[in-house]
Amino acid sequence: MMQSLLPGSVQVWVGGRPFAADKALLVENSGFFRGLFRSGMREATRGEIHLGALSAGGFQTALQVLGGQRPALGGEEELFQAVECAAFLQAPPLARHLIHSLTSDNCVTLCETAFVFGLWDVFHRAALFVRDGPPEMAEELSPEVRAYVGALRPSSFVAVGTHTPTPQYLEDATRTLCYLDEEEDVWRTLSALPVEASTLLAGVATLENKLYIVGGVRGASKEVVEPGFCYDADRGTWQEFPGPHQARYDVALVGFEGSLYAIGGEFQRVPLRSVERYDFASGCWNFTAELPQPAAAVPRAQASGRLFVCLWQPADTTAVYEYQSRADAWLPVASLTRPQSYGHCLVAHRDSLYVVRNGPSDDFLHCAIDCLNLTTGQWTALPGQFVNSKGALFTAVVRGDTVYTVNRVATLLYGVGRGSWRLLREKAGFPRPGSLQTFLLRLPGGARAPALSSPKP
Repeated sequence: MMQSLLPGSVQVWVGGRPFAADKALLVENSGFFRGLFRSGMREATRGEIHLGALSAGGFQTALQVLGGQRPALGGEEELFQAVECAAFLQAPPLARHLIHSLTSDNCVTLCETAFVFGLWDVFHRAALFVRDGPPEMAEELSPEVRAYVGALRPSSFVAVGTHTPTPQYLEDATRTLCYLDEEEDVWRTLSALPVEASTLLAGVATLENKLYIVGGVRGASKEVVEPGFCYDADRGTWQEFPGPHQARYDVALVGFEGSLYAIGGEFQRVPLRSVERYDFASGCWNFTAELPQPAAAVPRAQASGRLFVCLWQPADTTAVYEYQSRADAWLPVASLTRPQSYGHCLVAHRDSLYVVRNGPSDDFLHCAIDCLNLTTGQWTALPGQFVNSKGALFTAVVRGDTVYTVNRVATLLYGVGRGSWRLLREKAGFPRPGSLQTFLLRLPGGARAPALSSPKP
């Protein structure tokens, strides 16, 4: 017997259990329900639907995700049911939740299950995750899936130094993107920067295997370079695109939910609160919700499909905010008071954020790391100190369960997890002076470029 429902609701029976669901929400987020309710079938018009092909647990997860929740996905059975439901219901939000839930613990299961159900976006993203993991991870896959993973390109650790535009009649061989060849343990040239591009105080971000540079400056007056520059790693080509409406440098650039966000920065030495979003479909920037306070060089990171920033407030307080695109709002998440001297950054891994900062002014070469668990909301301090002159933690990039850091001395790889970092191995340092910005790109195969050499004294 159908239970009493709120207006606009429909009762869905799955696995012998009734679920009350908002009809408009189902139509908006599920291709299956959209087709069903527009088909004029009798059960759709009666407000009661029976789905015999799905599990109750998977459907419950789907309703939670469609309602804006982020349910944790535990064992293989839970993952199987969620993938089955995402494929059957044709529900992109649930598929995105599965992608954002990828870890080294579940990527093999998600890869295999998504392949079986034809959930191709999840399958491909899980396959990429496996490709970036240790080789033994791929050995757990079925032969067909293993072959697909083996044909993918792994992500490479890429760095760019601080460079200003160069007159066309002068050549500067150091104005290049470079990548770490981990097999040979050397840094190699990937591409020369465009003549007009500046990475001095620029925002740098990656999105869909493309690198974006926005807001670099030239000269002592900090004149902002107007156009942005995009490097397509698949084609090995550069293109210009419009810069933000508000000229800004020392800007935090983020690729998030298919768009670019230019967050804060400075103009004429005045910190900015404004944030702009670049829409690729229209080729235009639009202003979004402002930061809670003016800020430049804003530390940012993404965890579980969520975007976070750190704002440094008086009395040595680090405040963490989340940007929620649906509400177009910056919402406070947590804060922490710790002594620091001149800098901090943000690193994300699974459901944790790691705030890395210089120690107090009398010991600023040491980095302290505090971990915020987003599930529990609890802070913990990582044991030990990290020497900034050696580890260069302010250039940290995460690949799988490994944190890559680099400076001129060394590239250090840390294993991260369970609230701790441990040194895994050391690779070649970047053989050029100056500060760096680092990121991951998937590079095409082919002939290797010459290795970089250290500049002559």
